[in-house]
Amino acid sequence: MKRADVTCFGDLRSGGRKCRSFDSAPLRGASLRMTAVSGSREIMRRVVLGCVVLLMMLSCSTLRAQRGTWRQATDAELASLLPARAPVEKEHIETEMRTASGIVNAKGRYVAGVVLLTAGYSADGKYSHYLIAQVPVTIGGVALKPGEYVFGWDRSKAGDALRVRFHIAATGVLVGTAEAKRMAGTPRVESLHIWPPNDKAVMQIGRFAIPYEAGEE
Repeated sequence: MKRADVTCFGDLRSGGRKCRSFDSAPLRGASLRMTAVSGSREIMRRVVLGCVVLLMMLSCSTLRAQRGTWRQATDAELASLLPARAPVEKEHIETEMRTASGIVNAKGRYVAGVVLLTAGYSADGKYSHYLIAQVPVTIGGVALKPGEYVFGWDRSKAGDALRVRFHIAATGVLVGTAEAKRMAGTPRVESLHIWPPNDKAVMQIGRFAIPYEAGEE
């Protein structure tokens, strides 16, 4: 026999007391179902939270790994990589090797550039630098595939930024335009400095800088 609960209540007409029995099993079943639903929701909440934390950790690890694979390229490495005369459209323009700068990863892939000596060439006033990217790189929002590029710049009217135009070296086709902003403080003026990601992850032109992100092969 199932256990039953007994409820007593007064009979208003007779002044006596009457008792009624009822089965509490349905109430206990409903309570158990509510507890189970609540427990499932808590488990799901913890699973979702755990996934979010895991994704954040993986993202941070990937960023740290990328930063750790790049270093500043040496003068000797840059001299062996960059041409003495850069192929720009239909011309071969002299480069000023003492201005060369770049980074190299653990696989020996480079992102490097150098100033072009454009005086006397048709590129004079149009291009200022030659750039080699051996991995995909995004500079100021402009996505560059592995290849050879040239870029030039114009100063903003306010003088606090540069408008930098990136072109394919062989054809002169415009790839995109980025903005270089004035660096904080009084940084050393450099014709070109591509900083490693673990330092600043910027490409510096004079006292201006454009953020970049180097990809993998």
